[in-house]
Amino acid sequence: MANLEEIAPRGSRGYSLLQAIDFDRLPQHIAVIMDGNGRWAAARRLPRVAGHRAGIASVKEVVETSARLGIRVLTLYAFSVENWKRPKSEISTLMSLLKEYLQKELSSIIKNNIRFCTIGRVNDLAPDIQQSLQKAIAETSQNNGMIMNIALNYGGRAELVDAFQSIMRQVAQNGHRDTVITEQLISDHLYTSGLDDPDLLIRTSGEMRISNFLLWQIAYAEIWMTPVYWPDFRREHLLQAIVDYQKRDRRYGGL
Repeated sequence: MANLEEIAPRGSRGYSLLQAIDFDRLPQHIAVIMDGNGRWAAARRLPRVAGHRAGIASVKEVVETSARLGIRVLTLYAFSVENWKRPKSEISTLMSLLKEYLQKELSSIIKNNIRFCTIGRVNDLAPDIQQSLQKAIAETSQNNGMIMNIALNYGGRAELVDAFQSIMRQVAQNGHRDTVITEQLISDHLYTSGLDDPDLLIRTSGEMRISNFLLWQIAYAEIWMTPVYWPDFRREHLLQAIVDYQKRDRRYGGL
């Protein structure tokens, strides 16, 4: 069991929530739709970039808390295939903030024994961003703690298209035209191949949609939504989501 005081100070709201958690029934994979940066900034009459920058503190706290809890996989939705529709200046800022985060936090990621990974069409990103991502992946490849997945240029439908195309190439190369398409075969060709599906999906900002995120993988995920904007999301909210998750009866379609 984790040392509670290493996660939250004794006497804090976070510590009280930790005492309510059954550490033998933690969600193994948590996925997060980080939403509300722009509205957080607008509410404060600040430019949208201020919201994106403020959201970095939330990423840092959620990543470190998840690792200390013993969560096996944390997947964060950072940039979707649809986000290319945003103004070029905002996209440039988002990419700069990503690069800055990796430069500043890589040592902390390594210290916390976290393995950094990406999912999505990362090859379409700018060369300098790809280089920063590859550096983080390489320098954490030997870590055996939590897997930190960052979804970049990601879309659930795009992932399924890429998976089916990969299967078709494999069939053509091997000449096995009688290949039977199964759920396992599809799962093996997803970006998340080899990982358990998310147990818990968290969405911030109060929106009630999944925004083309992990469409295949969240078939039986428990969904927890909060009106809190991502820049205000902290350790206590993550712990609250886990406490709520543990109160649910997961039947997977059974009785």
